Amino acid sequence: MVGGAAAEMRQMALETEIHAFESRKGELEQHYKGKFVVFHGRELIGAFDTLDTAAAEAVRKFGRGPYLIRQVGAPPVSLPASLMCRSVA
Repeated sequence: MVGGAAAEMRQMALETEIHAFESRKGELEQHYKGKFVVFHGRELIGAFDTLDTAAAEAVRKFGRGPYLIRQVGAPPVSLPASLMCRSVA
């Protein structure tokens, strides 16, 4: 059940990142409205003008993740669980 435990840990990490984003939403909207922010754990890694730039930086720093990329001020995107916690062999 090693794979199941790893998936559960990734999900818990993602929940931490979502909570960090939500708890700082007001501050982010004041300073970064429209930008794409990257969170890793509870830490704001940076704000970027494009999704591609944010994703490239997240992958460079953290590989496969987990990390959270959100556009500040945009409604949350709903992804199927298969995409949100996809495992790459």
